[in-house]
Amino acid sequence: MLRATAAAAAGYALAPAAGCGGSGGLLTPVSPAWPPDLPVGTFTPSAVDEAFLDALEQQACLYFWEQANTANGQVLDHAANNLGGAMDTSTLESSIAATGFGLAALCIADSRGYQPHAEIVARVQATLGFHLNSMPDENGFFYHFNDVNTGQPLSGSEVSSIDTAILLCGVLAARAYFADATISSLATQLYERVNWPWMLNGGATFAQAWYPGTGFAAARYDTYCELMMLYLLAIGSPTNPIAPAYWNNFARPLLAYEGYTYISSNSDPLFTHQYSHAWFDFRSKSDAHADYFKNSIAATQAHETFCLAYPSVANAWYNEDYWGITSSDYVGGYTAWGGPPAQGPIDGTVVPCAAAGSLVFLPNQCMAMLESLKSNWGASPAWGRYGFVDAFHPAASWYCEDVLGIDQGISVLMAENLRTGLIWNTFMSNPECVLAMKLAGFQDNN
Repeated sequence: MLRATAAAAAGYALAPAAGCGGSGGLLTPVSPAWPPDLPVGTFTPSAVDEAFLDALEQQACLYFWEQANTANGQVLDHAANNLGGAMDTSTLESSIAATGFGLAALCIADSRGYQPHAEIVARVQATLGFHLNSMPDENGFFYHFNDVNTGQPLSGSEVSSIDTAILLCGVLAARAYFADATISSLATQLYERVNWPWMLNGGATFAQAWYPGTGFAAARYDTYCELMMLYLLAIGSPTNPIAPAYWNNFARPLLAYEGYTYISSNSDPLFTHQYSHAWFDFRSKSDAHADYFKNSIAATQAHETFCLAYPSVANAWYNEDYWGITSSDYVGGYTAWGGPPAQGPIDGTVVPCAAAGSLVFLPNQCMAMLESLKSNWGASPAWGRYGFVDAFHPAASWYCEDVLGIDQGISVLMAENLRTGLIWNTFMSNPECVLAMKLAGFQDNN
């Protein structure tokens, strides 16, 4: 399954984008079969696979344990991957999305015995209590970025509908997982106080954000992306729901690429096909519009095919051992990139969470690629205390120094869902989540 470093290098160009550094020149690539055969197949993990997943999960969970304020549970948006266990003091930026993923990661850490149970329960209690009683909110929605010590919004931060949804998914996962009355009470209060109709702002779809002083942003979640969890949480609310008919109000455009046809916007990075699936179990279910799990399988297949062809089939930067991009850092900063179609300054960088977040959709191909990354570059700065760095480009001698909370989060949740279905099974034991999918029209596939 694993291939040698030389073979991995032979499939992509060594010409970095301007400003990347590194050496120029091209290696003669080995042209992949076109279009690639990407069957989903049955995932039967080997001992090597299990060992890799153990390392990926334990080290990702360690991020959410160490890079969080122990008193209030807020998780840093990003942190250096080489601090030896110390919390990164170069930033104060916490993210409610990272904290939401972190709550689910604590469920995984508890189930696998990564940290003492009593300490995990205390951390979850502190996190929920602080967010309920001390964090600024607007109608139950939270500011996206906050001071990790005080919880006060950082300058310019928006009240975010989608990031609040990610936080609440983690809240509900923790409520369902831990048999603890305090956690259950705090989590229920956090969910039930959200005034979902307020974020509609009189429209047919959710506003993306609200800003103090200027009010609601014009942009809306009106086209298929990671938005499914937002609408389902709102439909299932026992206190301030929106009508189930709102489920039909966002557009579902079709994208066709190399024989794959699936619902996707032309500008969506791969994570948009992953995030809602980390929590809501869409397997073997369809609504009036689609089987969304199969839709994400097709999106992942198309993305791998796109990478193997980029910038051309005859001169590909990527290969079966090295592919996958989604919103991440790169040598020029942070960017939302992906494809198909090509979006952003694609330069040959690989983003490990692109494949890790799709482990449940295309397990054999994603596992093989991730294991090859670890085998070929695990001794380099690409892998550290918390696993893979956010992104790297070995041909350009560039390795991001940081990991991102949301990228570690989607990686560990999907790895555990692949292995045991823990987050799916836990999250879907919340009656509000089951009701929401029923009200939205989901039925089991026959």
